[in-house]
Amino acid sequence: MDRSYWRTVSLVTLWQVSASICYYTVFAATPFFRDAFGLSRFEVGIVVTTLTLGYAIFLLPVGALTDRVGERRTLSLGLVGLGAGVVLVAGAPTYALLLAAVFLLGSIYSTAMPGTNKAVYDAIEPGRQNTAMGIKQVGVTGGSGISALLVTGLAGVFFWQIGFLIAGVVAVAVAILFYLAYSGNEGGATTLPDFRGLASNRPYMLLASAGVFLGAALFTTTGYTVLYMEESIGSTVAFGGVVLAAVQLFGSLGRLLGGWLADVLPGEPRSRIGGILIVQTLASVVLFVAVTAASTETGAALAFSLLGFFVLGYTGVYYSCMATLVPASEMGSATAGCQLALTAGALVAPPAFGYLADTVDYRTAWLLLAAGCLVAAALLVVVIRTDPPVEKVAMME
Repeated sequence: MDRSYWRTVSLVTLWQVSASICYYTVFAATPFFRDAFGLSRFEVGIVVTTLTLGYAIFLLPVGALTDRVGERRTLSLGLVGLGAGVVLVAGAPTYALLLAAVFLLGSIYSTAMPGTNKAVYDAIEPGRQNTAMGIKQVGVTGGSGISALLVTGLAGVFFWQIGFLIAGVVAVAVAILFYLAYSGNEGGATTLPDFRGLASNRPYMLLASAGVFLGAALFTTTGYTVLYMEESIGSTVAFGGVVLAAVQLFGSLGRLLGGWLADVLPGEPRSRIGGILIVQTLASVVLFVAVTAASTETGAALAFSLLGFFVLGYTGVYYSCMATLVPASEMGSATAGCQLALTAGALVAPPAFGYLADTVDYRTAWLLLAAGCLVAAALLVVVIRTDPPVEKVAMME
């Protein structure tokens, strides 16, 4: 692979790592929010939902903006905004202001998926795009894992906000580097995005529907791992942070393997990529059940790590599957729609999970996520059996 390929992949992945460090500090800090503001499990879920609500509201307009002005500008400005947002979260003196700060942080993170996905499909030729997507998506799990260690590891030595402040400084530095070094698309579409056309694309809409359940599983897992390890398994917060980091590490491996398999396996792109996604989804069902059966720190850490491999490992394949359904000219808008679907699940599931954990037990809450993944798998079967109404899709042979 040539230098141009690795330059693009490295810059986009570095951007994604830095952005995800900022965004996922909120997930790693849930025990500290609970202690600092005296929150119930349900109120912890509201923090996660508020973060993803900001993300959801701005996804479609930011996706359209990315198609119009290009990813270089939106990604550079977005990372500066994330650096500022994470500092505001750290400095929030009340629960209400914490919710306002996480809403702002989530809204700015909406630059991530439309911009980075557009960069992959604009700058990288077919045959390498799935692998590049898998590498880029490792930036999400890698950044989340780093944030887990950063927030929980340094809290015991200094104060719990120190990890947030470091994340903000790193984000601004990487934003400057990205703006100076990235030479991708400066301008995108000259027309408004065809949201009506996307809505009439049946397999695309089915994929987005599956994404609601997949997003519920992903974001709830990352939002409650540390708290579950502390409250149900009896581990320390620091050990819970290590487990969350392991979940992200295994998720990174799952994304790399999924992207590589999507490039090298034989068969028609939609069928082979959709098939990989179905396997990841069904394996997640089994491992949610395994989490409920674990009773020791070691057993729970192993169950969560394997769960991370599949439930956090699907996102690169999810977007690759999307690219077999839509044209390249609408990648920003289509990505925003699919990411909005993932986020919709994250809006509802964390509070529902927390409510069930408060009123029934954690086991019931984890099984709810398993049931959602079963529904997602059924929808994905229909996706790979339905031809999209598009002459030329972004993911070509």
